[in-house]
Order: sequence, then structure tokens, then C-alpha cells
Amino acid sequence: MASPRAVSGLGDERGSVEIHRGDNLEVVRGFADDSFTLIYLDPPFNTGRAQSKALETARSPGETPGLVRRGFHGREYERLRGDLRAYDDRFDDYWGFLEPRLVEAWRLLAPDGTLYVHLDYREAHYAKVLMDALFGRDRFLNELIWAYDYGAKTRKRWPTKHDTILVYVKDPASYWFDSEAVDREPYMAPGLVTPEKAARGKLPTDVWWHTIVPTTGREKTGYPTQKPEGVLRRIVQASSRPGDRVLDFFAGSGTTGAVASALGRHAVLVDVNPEAIAVMTQRMPHARVAD
Repeated sequence: MASPRAVSGLGDERGSVEIHRGDNLEVVRGFADDSFTLIYLDPPFNTGRAQSKALETARSPGETPGLVRRGFHGREYERLRGDLRAYDDRFDDYWGFLEPRLVEAWRLLAPDGTLYVHLDYREAHYAKVLMDALFGRDRFLNELIWAYDYGAKTRKRWPTKHDTILVYVKDPASYWFDSEAVDREPYMAPGLVTPEKAARGKLPTDVWWHTIVPTTGREKTGYPTQKPEGVLRRIVQASSRPGDRVLDFFAGSGTTGAVASALGRHAVLVDVNPEAIAVMTQRMPHARVAD
């Protein structure tokens, strides 16, 4: 692995940002194969388990190079889909929307690239099983838990205060991961380590305690699904290098682009919502909006 080359500020090393308005499935089909080192998907959480959009058909087996459909105990991919459909007849409402976008993300991912898929507890279990089948279990790298403690808490069950981020790599033998470039975090028990270690902080694990976007502060845009910069910074630092290209399918408020550009990466952002485009262009005046 090359030596870390973290970019701390904007200045002359700021990366470019390109914004596309439109259905991400249609937009990304015009992008070249293997062209992004890091791809991040933060799709709409399926809170109602219903999608009005018509189901879309992904490519057939063998049509996409490198796509594996026998990752789950050797079962046929379509057989697995059928089993889940029989278990939950609303399953295809969501997966029919998400699957073709995952197929396109895999096509666009560079040989040393990493795919991050950000979900909540309602869909993470379905996604993990089917992404194993779609890409191969050996391409699974991590299940990240982003834990936060904000907002109302039910007293009828354990309050749900976390999101799940599933991480897959295109090639498990040659993916890029730079743990030394990642911002460190405080030790929970600093008295148990040396003062030097306590001052430096520890490398994050697969459980990330991080607040949501503060209601007041520099990064607040007002966009309802905005993710905090600290979470995206950790992803971009670990799984890309300065000069690499980063793609966000559901860009929303543009946090991925803001962080990637500040770290010297080149970001491509896609969103269908005109409000998102307005927020992103105001947040990143240097961004170019594609025709």
C-alpha cells in the first residue's frame, strides 16, 4: 500500500465536483466501466416497505464481468430471490428498485475499489444476503455500525439508534484500504493506555459512535436526510487516495462531495430531487452541474 497522503484543507488541492440531476440508474449507465475507486449508496430507507416505481430488471447472469451469482452456499441467485419473495411478498418492492443500481455500481467500481451501501435495520439483513449472492461472499469486507444517541426513544422495545453500512470490495486480493489516513478517536478508557497512545487516539473499529448532523453548526444544510461529514470523511480517507474518483448515487445534501473534494478526491454526485441539486450547488460553489 502506498504511503498515506491525507489532504486536510481546500486550497489548490481541492478536488473537482460534478453534479448530475436525474434518475441515477439512467445517469450512471453513461459512465465508463471500472471508473470509480469508491462508490457510496445511501438509498431511501424502506420505512413503509412499498415502492410505487415499477420493478426494473437487472442484467442476466454472466452479462456483467466479474458479477458472481453463486455466493450463498452455491444456491442459484434467482432461487434465493424466490425464497425471500415467498417469505415476504413485499420484498421485491424494495429490492427491485435497489438491485439494478447495485449491479451498475459493481460495473463502475475500479479493480481496487470499494462499495459502501448505507441502510437501516429494516433492509440490512435482506441486502447482506443478496449482496453476498450477487457479488460473492468473499467480496464482503465489513458490516459497519454507525451508532448515535439523539431523538425520541420508545419505551416499548430497545430504541433503534444505529444505521448499517455494508462494505464490499471488487477484488479481495487488491483493494485499497489505508487505516493510517483515518481520523483517530478517543480511547474509552484512556487511563488503561500510555499517555502517548491516549494523546494520539485509537483506530476506529467497525462500530462508529458519531453524532448526527448538529442542529446548529457549519455543516448544517437543512436537508432532511443529511449525513454528518465525520462519517463520510472516515469512508473517503480509508478507501480512496487523493486524485481518485468517488461516486454517490443518492447524493442528497452533497456530504460525500464536500468531504471528497476537501480531501483532494474528484466527486461525481447524482440526485433526482431539484431541492438536492440546489442545496449541493450552494454548499459547493465550485461544483459543475452537468447538462
